[in-house]
Amino acid sequence: MNWDLAKRTAARLMSSGPQASRAEARELVVRLRADAAVAEGHVRTVTGLGEGLPLLPADVVDRPAWAAAAVDGMAALTAGAALPRTPKVAKAVTGTTAALQVGSVLAYLGGRVLGQYDPFGGSDHAGRLLLVAPNVHAAHRALDVPSTDFGLWVCLHEATHRLQFTAVPWLRDHFAGQVSQFLSLADTDGSDVLARLPEVAKRMRETRGDALAIIELLQGPEQRAVLDRLLALTTLLEGHADHVMDAVGPDVVPSVTTIRQRFTVRRRGGGLLDRLLRALLGVEAKMKQYAVGSAFTSYVVLAIGMDGFNRVWESPETLPTRAELADPAAWLRRVG
Repeated sequence: MNWDLAKRTAARLMSSGPQASRAEARELVVRLRADAAVAEGHVRTVTGLGEGLPLLPADVVDRPAWAAAAVDGMAALTAGAALPRTPKVAKAVTGTTAALQVGSVLAYLGGRVLGQYDPFGGSDHAGRLLLVAPNVHAAHRALDVPSTDFGLWVCLHEATHRLQFTAVPWLRDHFAGQVSQFLSLADTDGSDVLARLPEVAKRMRETRGDALAIIELLQGPEQRAVLDRLLALTTLLEGHADHVMDAVGPDVVPSVTTIRQRFTVRRRGGGLLDRLLRALLGVEAKMKQYAVGSAFTSYVVLAIGMDGFNRVWESPETLPTRAELADPAAWLRRVG
């Protein structure tokens, strides 16, 4: 991958974002920085995780800076993969093509991402918590909700992700190891993929173009097993964060119920082209992750409390499988 070209492509294709006065922009940046630390304090109270850890600041960025940070995070995350040897000329061509594709995708997503915790960004293992100020500003206006409540609500989600990785010492390396294994198992000759094309075409018709279902079909058995573990983990992480951001409640975010209702509608909305792009990029699959992971978290917390739920963080073996995410009672029976 030509990572520098990916950054330049994203920056060149990125839309400028909403208009705001200098005073509005400054006030939002200052408030979001403060909200990140406040949010993590509330997340620690709800989850019981992170006692004694320092409260770290957030980086409030614009759209191109978010895209550049995302590229750096992807480079760090994939650095451990044992990729096949490739002739120099072919590597130059594929590296350029891939960079243009990644840059284009990030330019599209850069107008929508509100925040992101990247465990592989930054100079140490603390990662980087990024808040994309133009998008937070645009979203709260579109939803017509209080700016102060909305910014804190967004911070709650990303602070939960940071706490997941900083309070669970093995999680970062486990996640990176699974990604490296997945990439290292990639099919290089393409023969199996070609053989599965009729099945892929059939599945496309059955699932109405579900990107995730098609991706799974294109993997070999070993790679699919790793993909299952990765999808289960990311579903848990996203669902847990979604649960926590609402569990903090109206004492902290007075308009939390209104924000959640309107934000859920916004996630499903958009024009035909926007919905098509979201499907092709797997964004729709990610929305399903939020719902499945949040339902699992809520079920387990209701059954055995947050302390009981926190057994998921004990080791890779106590993480729920994809099947258990859809059947939380099965995870309870297995883990005890």
